[in-house]
Amino acid sequence: MTTELKALHAAALAVALLLVLVLAACSREESAPDIKFASYGAAYESKPDLAQVEHEFPLTPEDLARITPTNIALLDQEQVDQIYARLTAGPIPDGPFDGTLFFPRGGSGKLRLSEIVGGGLKGFVVNLSGAKADLIGETLWKGKVFFRDERVLRNRIEDLSALKKIGLVEEDAAHPLTKITVDGKEQWLLFPAKLYCGQSLLDSRRESIIIDYAFSDDIPGYRRMPDMLASRQGFKVRDEIRMVRPGFYLGRAYIDRAFALNFVLYNKQIAERDGPGFEKTGTVKEDCWTGTQQRTAATG
Repeated sequence: MTTELKALHAAALAVALLLVLVLAACSREESAPDIKFASYGAAYESKPDLAQVEHEFPLTPEDLARITPTNIALLDQEQVDQIYARLTAGPIPDGPFDGTLFFPRGGSGKLRLSEIVGGGLKGFVVNLSGAKADLIGETLWKGKVFFRDERVLRNRIEDLSALKKIGLVEEDAAHPLTKITVDGKEQWLLFPAKLYCGQSLLDSRRESIIIDYAFSDDIPGYRRMPDMLASRQGFKVRDEIRMVRPGFYLGRAYIDRAFALNFVLYNKQIAERDGPGFEKTGTVKEDCWTGTQQRTAATG
């Protein structure tokens, strides 16, 4: 074989290998979960009754196993809502969870908290710029720590520099910030909230786990700034979550009772420990009222 032919052969092999790698990478890309949904249209009156959705398309453990913290963002908002409505609250979480807000298919892909609140709030918060408001929003739906026995939640903040730069963190020697170490990373605990079972603002047929920031000022460790920004004196944030499967929760965030965004919470250790048992039985301890409509397919 001549030198030229050897070179061409090597080049062809390289191209073939590159093509294989590209195709393999494409095959690994997540697709939307294969879940059944009721038909719906763009108009509000075309939305299906959530009780009927659950009756006709109950979710099995196999269905829930297809949903991941990342592929759920490939669904549109109505599909996310239909999944949420078919979930129960599950147990109130305990310990640290990783959090990610997401924008369903067809969304803008941007968090515009400033637009949701109409460009201003009562009192001093009215002077927050849109960029500052959106920064607060991005901070609130990241990592969280649940203190189940205390019925309290606190948000994990890895980087305080952005909040400090715009003057939203009060700290002095007499009132140091509370820290926690998660996966070897030192983080700060801010934005406390109360945990309880309560009515879902989307689906009132059964309770959700509520993360309520409104009256956080009577929680031990509360500091005026930045904690009050999520409270009744600020954005009036109220989250609600339901369990997809152990260690994995789907959440909805509201600003003054107006829906703002979706988010997911995930704890890998709990998922690996309790997930296999849930896949077999489809049951889990329920801390909240599960409603009168029975789930017609507990197992696949």
